[in-house]
Amino acid sequence: MSYLMNSSEILQTIEMIDQQHLDVRTVTMGISLLDCADPSVERCAEKIYEKLCRRAERLVPVCVGIEQEFGIPIVNKRVSVTPVSIVAASCLDENYTPIAKALDRAAGTLGINFIGGFSALAQKGFTESDLRLVRSLPEALTETALVCGSVNIGSTKAGINMDAVRLMGQIIRDTADRDPMGCAKLVVFCNAVEDNPFMAGAFHGVGEPECVINVGVSGPGVVAHALKNCRGERIDVVAETIKRTAFKITRMGQLVAQEASRRLQVPFGVVDLSLAPTPAVGDSVAEILELIGLERCGTHGTTAALALLNDAVKKGGIMASSHVGGLSGAFIPVSEDAGMIRAAEEGALTMDKLEAMTCVCSVGLDMIAVPGDTPAETLSAIIADEAAIGMINSKTTAARLIPAVGKAIGDRVDFGGLLGSAPVIPLHTGSAKEFISRGGRIPAPIHSLRN
Repeated sequence: MSYLMNSSEILQTIEMIDQQHLDVRTVTMGISLLDCADPSVERCAEKIYEKLCRRAERLVPVCVGIEQEFGIPIVNKRVSVTPVSIVAASCLDENYTPIAKALDRAAGTLGINFIGGFSALAQKGFTESDLRLVRSLPEALTETALVCGSVNIGSTKAGINMDAVRLMGQIIRDTADRDPMGCAKLVVFCNAVEDNPFMAGAFHGVGEPECVINVGVSGPGVVAHALKNCRGERIDVVAETIKRTAFKITRMGQLVAQEASRRLQVPFGVVDLSLAPTPAVGDSVAEILELIGLERCGTHGTTAALALLNDAVKKGGIMASSHVGGLSGAFIPVSEDAGMIRAAEEGALTMDKLEAMTCVCSVGLDMIAVPGDTPAETLSAIIADEAAIGMINSKTTAARLIPAVGKAIGDRVDFGGLLGSAPVIPLHTGSAKEFISRGGRIPAPIHSLRN
C-alpha cells in the first residue's frame, strides 16, 4: 500500500505533534518463541534470550531514526512474545520465573520499554503449563522490571473459566502483598486479541507470523483540540469531527508502521488507534467527554458520550488503513488520565460507573487502585463482572486492579511515569465468596453458536 501526504496534511500533523500531544505511543515487534521450547526451563530461557536479542536488535535504533527523520515522537519501543505457557509447555520445571528473568534481561539489552507475553490462555480450562505460569506470576512480575503478563479467562465462544477467575483473584492478592507495582503489569482478559501492541496485555498470538510490526497511535489531545472548534454543534457534527480527526491520526500511524516494517524487513501487522491518555494536562479522554457536553466525567451521560467517541474513533481508523487492529478505541485507565483522576477524587467516577463505561470502551477496568485489604474473592468477583460484559457483548474486556497495600479509600497511589497516580476508590462490602468458590465454567451465551 502506498502512502502519500499532501502539504496540508503535513502542516496539520506538525501542529498536532507540537501543540496537541500527538505521538506514536508504541512500535511493538511481535516475535514467535515456539522454536525455543526445551525440557529444561533454564535452556528454554537462554534460547528465548538469544532469539530476542537477535530478532529485535535493530528495533530501537530504527525507531529512533524514524523519530529523527520524520519528527514524529515514538514514546515506547516494545516487544511481545508468544504466550509463555505455550512455549514452556515441554519444560519439566514447576516455576517459570527464570523465563521471566530472561525476558527482562533481553528487554534491558535491547533498550526497549516493556516486553509482554508472560501469559496464558485459559478461557476454557487450564493446561498444566498454564497453571505453572499463573502460579509463577507473583514472583515473576515482582522480580522483574519490564516484563508484563496476562491471562485470558473467558471468551464469547468458550464462556468464563471460573476456576481461573478464582485463582486470578488470589494471584493479584499475592502479587500486591509482594509489591503492588507488580499488579500494574498484569491484565486479566476476556476475548483477548492476538495483535494488541499496548502493554500490559500485549502478546504475540499463535496465528501471527514469525515476526511482525504493530503500531499503537494515541491522540486524545488532538481529538480534544478538534472538539473545541465545534462547540454548540449537533451531536452528529461531534461524531463526524472525531471520525475525521481519527482518520488523520491513523494516517500518521500507517506511515510509521510501513516505514518501520520496511527498515526492519519485518511484515507490517496492524495500526491500533487507541486514545490512550497520559497524566499530562491536555492528553485526557475525560476531557474529550467533558468537551462533548458533560460537566464532569462520570456524571449521567458519560457512557453514551464514550460510546459515541469509541465508535467514531474506530470508523475514522478503518477509513485510514486497511489493517486496523488490536484494540482500537478509547482507553479509560484511571491512573493515566488527569481528568479521570480528578473525577475519581471528587467522587464523580465510581467503580460502578467505570464498569458501565467498560461496556462501550476499548478494554475495561484499567489501572484502578482499590483498598489494600481487599480480599481475593472480591477481586475475583470484579474480574467475573468484567469478563461477563466482554463475553455477552463479544468484545475485549479486561481488569488491571491494584490493591494498594497500606492505603485506604481516598489515599493517592503514585506509580510513576506514564502509569501516573490514582486515588484508592471504594468497593462494595458485600461478600461474593460463595459465588466465587463454586468454580466451574459459566457457559458461553446462545449467540456464540454462529457456525
